[in-house]
Amino acid sequence: MDVDQKDAISDCVLSFSNGRIKEKLERLKQRIAERGNLLIAFSGGVDSTLLTKVAYDVLGEKALAVTLDFETLPRSELEHAKKIAKTIGVKYLIVPFSELRNEEFVKNPPNRCYYCKKESARILKAIAAGKGMKCIADGVNLSDLDENRPGIKACDEEGIWHPLAEVGITKSEVRIIAKEVGLSTWNKPSMACLSSRIQYWERITKEKLKMIEDAEEVLKVVGFSQIRVRKHGDIARIELVKEEMKMLLELKEKIVSELKGIGFNYITVDLEGYRSGSMDEYLKL
Repeated sequence: MDVDQKDAISDCVLSFSNGRIKEKLERLKQRIAERGNLLIAFSGGVDSTLLTKVAYDVLGEKALAVTLDFETLPRSELEHAKKIAKTIGVKYLIVPFSELRNEEFVKNPPNRCYYCKKESARILKAIAAGKGMKCIADGVNLSDLDENRPGIKACDEEGIWHPLAEVGITKSEVRIIAKEVGLSTWNKPSMACLSSRIQYWERITKEKLKMIEDAEEVLKVVGFSQIRVRKHGDIARIELVKEEMKMLLELKEKIVSELKGIGFNYITVDLEGYRSGSMDEYLKL
């Protein structure tokens, strides 16, 4: 979680105490109750975890969380999702799904996420139909609607419901509600799929995804909080919160050695620091 998010969460504490966010939470519970049963696309991130927790509290056995096991999902994130689902107590399924079978996705265009979400939505719909469930929801929040998210368009086309966004819950409010309801994930760093680290139009392969996953694991193990390793050909561009850049320089020899061992030829640091969706910046230019 970066500094801006921490500041926004601090602002939200007062809003929760004076009732504005509580009202949104109550509306969320009401909307979920109206559905009768619900299948939740569950990644283990803070958004889908909050939605799953609330859905389980409201619907009990009529809530089902489903994680699609993609090649672009880090193994550590899958293990985390399993642990959180067990803690919540919700019915839970893990379903294998290969994004790399879709050539349009593998080409890695700027709307790559559209093809992934389109196909994954159809898989979730098939699971829901088999379980006699009519409604599928994801963890999209109101703030996500202001970002470049081609996947949201695909989900809308397939009828996926965004309850957090519908009741007006923002990204910062998700975290403060999650904290209030006792979720350990309330301050979990945001996590996008590994394909988002690869420069647009560079083909996505299992090998490249593994390089990125291993490189980010190196940085997590030594203690960095919010990080990305972006892949530009044979260059690794490291993004991290600016407060931790000094630590990176202190560990540079170890990091360079390990990332070169993984397969990167050049190791660089982005002086602008971590920011979500940095690969999209050149699109605006």
